[in-house]
Amino acid sequence: MKTNEIKELTTKEIQDRLDLEKETLLRLKLNHTISPLDNPSQIKEARKTIARLSTELRQRELNQQ
Repeated sequence: MKTNEIKELTTKEIQDRLDLEKETLLRLKLNHTISPLDNPSQIKEARKTIARLSTELRQRELNQQ
């Protein structure tokens, strides 16, 4: 998910998406521990997406103050 796509979402949608991405990352890590993933870069991409979502939430929080 790109930054400009994230900025178009509402705060509630970002929070929901953040929860979903965290669950996905947890599942990917668990599956990778059991047996190697075909594409381990999925873990890296999930972490980046979580960081982007968290950053946008924090920026909105600071802009409200």
